[in-house]
Amino acid sequence: MARINDNFLKLKAGYLFPEIGRRVSAFTEANPEAVKNLIRCGIGDVTEPLPEACRKAMHDAVDEQGKSETFRGYGPEQGYEFLRDAIIENQFTGLGISADEIFISDGSKCDTGNILDIFGPGNRIAITDPVYPVYVDTNVMSGNTGEADENGAFDGLVYLPCTAENNFVPAIPEGEKIDLIYLCYPNNPTGGSATREQLAAWVAFARENDAIIFYDAAYEAFIQEEDVPRSIFEIEGAKDCAIEFRSFSKNGGFTGTRCAYTIIPKQLTGQDADGNEQAIHSLWSRRHSTKFNGASYPVQRAAAAVFSEEGKAQVSKLVTGYMGNAKLLREACEKIGLSVWGGINAPYVWVGCPEGVDSWGMFDRMLNEANVVITPGSGFGAAGEGYFRISAFNSRANVEEVCRRIEENLG
Repeated sequence: MARINDNFLKLKAGYLFPEIGRRVSAFTEANPEAVKNLIRCGIGDVTEPLPEACRKAMHDAVDEQGKSETFRGYGPEQGYEFLRDAIIENQFTGLGISADEIFISDGSKCDTGNILDIFGPGNRIAITDPVYPVYVDTNVMSGNTGEADENGAFDGLVYLPCTAENNFVPAIPEGEKIDLIYLCYPNNPTGGSATREQLAAWVAFARENDAIIFYDAAYEAFIQEEDVPRSIFEIEGAKDCAIEFRSFSKNGGFTGTRCAYTIIPKQLTGQDADGNEQAIHSLWSRRHSTKFNGASYPVQRAAAAVFSEEGKAQVSKLVTGYMGNAKLLREACEKIGLSVWGGINAPYVWVGCPEGVDSWGMFDRMLNEANVVITPGSGFGAAGEGYFRISAFNSRANVEEVCRRIEENLG
């Protein structure tokens, strides 16, 4: 009989968002009349249509595929030059990043998990708590952890507490040997953001300890404040110690269209079993070209259109709309006396539960009393207990209704 990967059996509970889906399904089956009133503010999925510039570019690319003289088969695994060049010109001008340090993919969620393929066993891995569950689960699947304790924390991971006291940006660990560090800012799930000074401290720590930072910048387009860097490569020395993941999912609405990219500086190195330095860039390139045939040509054309003048204006309108939603949600929660974080540089509002209510209790209360789906903070880690997250990805009409229900049911 074929042997399975036993590490998957360590994942006792289902992935957070399917579990939310299961509970919502059970609720709607028991309350079919409530379906029409249900508003989903749980999973961070966009709701507004793809920008017109992207749709047109995709249509044109599909038409090209219908003519023999413009048809394209397999594309370059690293991504078409027209998209990588557009990314450099519009996102990394002056930061010393070159187009051949960019790898186009079908999602940053995929990349943050797949990156573990090129790192060996025995690394000391640090994650923030609360945390985007993919970072934890993919390490469990890869065999980088032991079993989970009663709170769901896995042996073998270093948990960096993110609390109201540190404004959900973890302190630099003292006396702790760490090899790989996951940072996500603006943050999913808390909506918090890291200042330039805070990121500089992490870069200094990584360089001093020969560590590598996995920097998830999927929400950089939503940054409003000037002192919040959009890229870790804005910090001097980051090219020696960081990999950055970016996505078109949230700014361009590509959650269902799928396109993202990862930046790996050529000077970034790791160590092999014999103690020799090896370039991370070439290892990822080998993995990428072996296991991936590239994002589709029409999708890459659509992604490049994000950087056209029309695309920029349309994306800006989307971002403004979602951040306007976040402001309304913040204000509604504050109005009834709840403690609120996030929603300023990210489309997530992180809210303290009312006294005496835990995270899943809050989920059930919002679902049953307000017919609103939120995300329980405990689903993001033990430090998320006592909080819940509201996603601002929704129509303005729905968000206004959610605000009304929050005041009516929680006030």
